Amino acid sequence: MWYSLLIVLVVVLGAASQLLVLDSKKLALLKSKSAIGSKPDSKRLLLTPLLEEGKVATSRKLARVHGGPFPADILSYSGYFTVDKKYNSNMFFWFFPAENVTYPNAPVVVWLQGGPGGSSMYGLFTELGPYRISEFNETLETIPYAWTKNYSVLFIDNPVGTGFSFTEHEEGFARNETQVGDNLYSLLVQFYTMFPELQDRDLYINGESYAGKYIPAIGYTIHKRNPTADIKINLKGLIIGNGLSDPITSAFHYSDFVFQLGLIDRRTRDEMREIEESGRENIREGNYMDARRNWGNAISMFAMNAHYGHLYNYLYTEEQQVGGDYVAFLRRPDVRKALHVGKAYFQEISGYVYEKLLEDTMQSVKPWVEELLDNDYRIVYYSGQMDIIVGYPMSTLYYESLEFKDAQEYRNAPRKPWYVGDDLAGYSRTGGNFTEVMVRNAGHMVPSDQPEWALNLINKITTGEEF
Repeated sequence: MWYSLLIVLVVVLGAASQLLVLDSKKLALLKSKSAIGSKPDSKRLLLTPLLEEGKVATSRKLARVHGGPFPADILSYSGYFTVDKKYNSNMFFWFFPAENVTYPNAPVVVWLQGGPGGSSMYGLFTELGPYRISEFNETLETIPYAWTKNYSVLFIDNPVGTGFSFTEHEEGFARNETQVGDNLYSLLVQFYTMFPELQDRDLYINGESYAGKYIPAIGYTIHKRNPTADIKINLKGLIIGNGLSDPITSAFHYSDFVFQLGLIDRRTRDEMREIEESGRENIREGNYMDARRNWGNAISMFAMNAHYGHLYNYLYTEEQQVGGDYVAFLRRPDVRKALHVGKAYFQEISGYVYEKLLEDTMQSVKPWVEELLDNDYRIVYYSGQMDIIVGYPMSTLYYESLEFKDAQEYRNAPRKPWYVGDDLAGYSRTGGNFTEVMVRNAGHMVPSDQPEWALNLINKITTGEEF
């Protein structure tokens, strides 16, 4: 079968902050621009030394984002936290305190993008941040349903090497989710050292796509380290959009899904089924790289037969642009200066990060999710109805397979309609602390496709209101 020899680029780079299949040429190009072996740059704001000297006020003053194109009425901070001194690995963050000062106990929301290797600046500028780049020029426009109005939102370029984040050694890149969790935990401890007034606030770790791995990783790390930590992290819940957490259930059942959508014929479906079964068997045997290849082959077969270059919304064969070019904007000298990143070259997708996590792609974080549920953390998965790459029907196979103390309650729970005003926004099902939500008329990037409904979803989760 000739498909077995081929893994093609099936998504366009404009949406590259989500779950990806890259060919070798594209991967080499992305690696050539990777932030590794970077020369010392005095313009990069490394905050860790200041915090270690107890200079919290100085660190906050220096991290203020001001000047350039950024409006003075939206307060934010950015810079770097060193998460691995051995390899000089530094992670970039951009933090927006809640704009609504009448909401003094605003929860803290962390946002993590997918990829692997996708920058969270994608989410900031196209999904939930306070800004969007104008389609007509590189000016900033405000977003009416920005999460930063009532939440303090921390955007992180994760893992190390993503976006503006960098390391000085190849060993500084994460190879697995344990390392991802360790680095994120180090960043959060420093974040709360810099902003101690936020330590008692509720924390929700949020993100989408391949962040379905990252979010349970940092949640599990916090859970294990909190009991003996000097700085306690008040983790309340995990919120995962169209997330890949358990590939054996969520990544190898495309064939029936896209056949039922009418996008492939029976012969293609049957050929895809064979590849998918091989991929599942690879995972059962622990052959994760072979599973990764079979996953790519199944997606490639669909993309080529259906003539789809875009797997994030089955209504569109190609990417739909959201706002202006945020990548070009972030590469501007005045923007880099305002964000304290020095001469750093912004990458929307890191080839090195992608490559180092190839074997991780087909491994599961399901046991961590189950342990967190058994320890009463709130976990919510939401899915856009029209996503292909992590389609809702495949995600439900994962949800049904979860084993935790309230699993049977979830399986027996009725599905409830969820309304935003008079609009039917979707459906939800809850068992114990676990909730899954299907969002109507949305693809892979729910906050972009349905911003009002996505904000309502977050509000319900953080306030404990039922769907």
